[in-house]
This record gives sequence, C-alpha cells and structure tokens, in this order.
Amino acid sequence: MLVQATNRLQQGSARSRSKHLFNRAKAVFPDGTTRATVEKDPFPIYVQRGEGAYLVDVDGNRFLDLNNNFTTLIHGHGFEPVSEAVVDLLRSGTCFANPTEHEIGLAALLTARIPAMERVRFVNSGTEAVMFAIKAARAFTGRPAIARIEGAYHGAYDWAEAGQSVSPGKDGWDPSPVVAPAYRGTPASVAEDVHLLRFNDVEGLEKGLSAASDRLACVLIDPMPSRAGLMHPEPAFIETLSETASKYGILVIADEVLNLRQGYAGASARYGLEPDLIAAGKIIGGGFPIGAIGGREEVMRVFGTDDAKPLLPQGGTFSANPVSMVAGRVAMEAMTPDAFDRLHAMGGRVRDGLRAIIARRDAPFSVTGAASLFRIHPKQVAPAEYRDAYLSAEETSLMRRMSRHFLETGVLLPYGAAACLSTVMVNNDVDLILRAFDNFLDADTQSGKERAQ
Repeated sequence: MLVQATNRLQQGSARSRSKHLFNRAKAVFPDGTTRATVEKDPFPIYVQRGEGAYLVDVDGNRFLDLNNNFTTLIHGHGFEPVSEAVVDLLRSGTCFANPTEHEIGLAALLTARIPAMERVRFVNSGTEAVMFAIKAARAFTGRPAIARIEGAYHGAYDWAEAGQSVSPGKDGWDPSPVVAPAYRGTPASVAEDVHLLRFNDVEGLEKGLSAASDRLACVLIDPMPSRAGLMHPEPAFIETLSETASKYGILVIADEVLNLRQGYAGASARYGLEPDLIAAGKIIGGGFPIGAIGGREEVMRVFGTDDAKPLLPQGGTFSANPVSMVAGRVAMEAMTPDAFDRLHAMGGRVRDGLRAIIARRDAPFSVTGAASLFRIHPKQVAPAEYRDAYLSAEETSLMRRMSRHFLETGVLLPYGAAACLSTVMVNNDVDLILRAFDNFLDADTQSGKERAQ
C-alpha cells in the first residue's frame, strides 16, 4: 500500500481528488481553508479517514501521521476505548446547560496528576485556556500587563499572540525584543501591555520583569516553545523566572496546551517549574475540543466561591460538554506512566537516529525536542532561542523540499512545527522516519550538485 501510494505521488496524479476539493473550497472559504495552520503546497491533502498511526487521504494515499492534529492525538486515530465510550455516551445526549458527573471525573484525574492544578475550569480550546489564565492573573493581581516569550505561540487572544511573529529588520535583530502586532488593526494599547522576553536569556529576564513589575500580572511561558523552535529551557532560566516573579508578585502561567504530553505530570514538573496557573488542552480531550485552566486554589478563586460574586465570570455553551469530558478521561487514563515511558523511549530513538544520520553525513542540520516531540532544523547548531531557529529564505526553501520528500515517502512531517509520536506507533514507523530523512539528505545533495551546474 505504501509503495503504491509513493509511486502515485511521484507520478503527479495522486492528489487529484484533494485538488478538486480545494477548488470547491475556494468558492466558500476566504483562502480555501478554515484554519491558517493548514498546509497548502500548493493545495491541502484532504483526509478520508485515520487508521491508528496513519492517515488515508481522499485519493487513497496512506501516510504516517507525525502531526496528529497538531500533537492532539496522543493515541493516534480511531483509538478504540475513546470511540466506544463516546458512542455509548451519544445515546444519552451530547451537551446540557447543567453539569454532569463526567466533568468531575476528568477534573479529578488532572488534579491528581499535575502538581500545580489544585482546581480546574474547563473551556473549549487552548486559545480560551490561555485567555482565561491571563484574565485570572489580572483579576488576582489587579494589574493589566503580561510578559511573554519572543516567537512563542499561545493561541489567538490579542495579548497572547502579540510578539509571536516577530522577524529581523533589514539591519538584523534588535538587541531587545520589540512587540509586533499579530494582525493589522490591533489596538495600540495591546503593545503597551505586552513585554517580550527572550527564551533562556537570564539577564534579560530579570531586567524585563523588574522594569515593568508594577504593571505585570503574569509571565506567560511555554516550558518548551514549539513554534519558536522546541528548545530545552536552561535550568538557570527556570530558576530565575520563579525567583524574580515571586519577588514582584507576578504570577507564572505555564502554557502546556501542547507540552502536557511530555510526561505523566506535564512539562512544568519535568523542568522544575512551579507555575501559579497552567493552561492545558489537546491531549486532555481525547480528540475532541477542550481547554482547561488549572492552578493554585487561592488564584482559582477568582472564578468564584460559594459566597461571593466571581472576580472573573467565565462560561461557555460547550464548556465541560460530556463528550469531551468522557473522551478526555478515557484517553488520559490510558496514558499511564508506562505508556509515557514507552513514548519517551521511542522519541529518544527518533532523535538519536536523526542525529546519527546528520553526523554520518556531516549535514547542516540539528534536532531539538523531548519526550514524544521532535523538530528538525536546517542549522548546524541546535537553536537555544527563537532567533536561532528563525529561517532564512534559503532555509525555508530547504525545509519545503524536505517536507515534500517526506510526503513522497509516505510520511506527513509538519512544516515549521513540532512533529510528534503516538502510542500506536511501532519500531517500523521509526525506521520509516529515519529512512525518509536519510534518503532526503542523499537526494537533496544530488539535486544541489545539479542546481550548481
């Protein structure tokens, strides 16, 4: 099946149905899609179904899926325990204005596993989780401003996204990060209340937080920023962040919407960060829409107490809907310590294998990531911050070629983002990833010689 799919791709006729659907989509969607994150090269791959670690598109091509809906599907596609639980639930209703027992079950699981989650509120997406975490920090401290990491992705809330798409000017990078709005028409006041920090810059962190301490409600940080490069946090950076934030009464928000998959207790616990609030999502929904804000009981009281009007009202028509609650609980129950250990070992094999190929070929690439996540960079030295990971035009072209090659080999490798593994993957899938990368380096070297002639 894989060989047939690869041959059809190389023949150029393998995606005719996807192309047809994209042409139809352009008549009803502004750019032919409903998500800016959908990859078009030159048109999207339309999916027919998922089968464990693999996707099958509308043209019958089968691909190893290293995207898993942007790291959401930690068990891959069609995970049977979740499917069975949801089918059983659907017979009794999908959503209600009243609470159900199901939300208590998922909340109890999360608070038992994640040290910083003493209390939880459910929302519908990672964007909402980050948004309400920021609002909670404001309500708790009475301050309006936030600090966040340059280049990191935190969803679509104005203050959370300001500074995620910064780029160097014609004279290079400014020594200090400068807030850039995410879209035209962003109110100027947003930039006034967002302070950018550079990842792993201890001196800049201390200086930035102290300079704006009287206005900062929180520091928003992804413990391993995916979009910004998927780099390890330096222990000194985490320690300084905790100490400085505590000194000035600034809350620390850990955005673990993506990186909660790094361990049984999440990413903060893995790197020694003790946040006041955590934003979660993706894997905790079992493939259904979800977000969660968790944190210290004292801080979470802004959402309400038994005898007082909430400082921060929060609701949502589909928040804590039973389908997401049941799917999330079943998916997370299957993520035992042993399941995490197996995923971590598989991720280590992928990263070590990629690095061994790079070393053997002396190729200008590096690899970052941890646990079940990895990212390939067209850089000789692995990046330590967003600026190191930023791609030039030439590097962008190289990564596009690599993504296309993986596709032709039967692997969906996300472009410019984290690739992830799922529990249903096996050693042969790891071999396929490594073989695809090795073959790409060989093919691109030959193509480079031809381009130079």
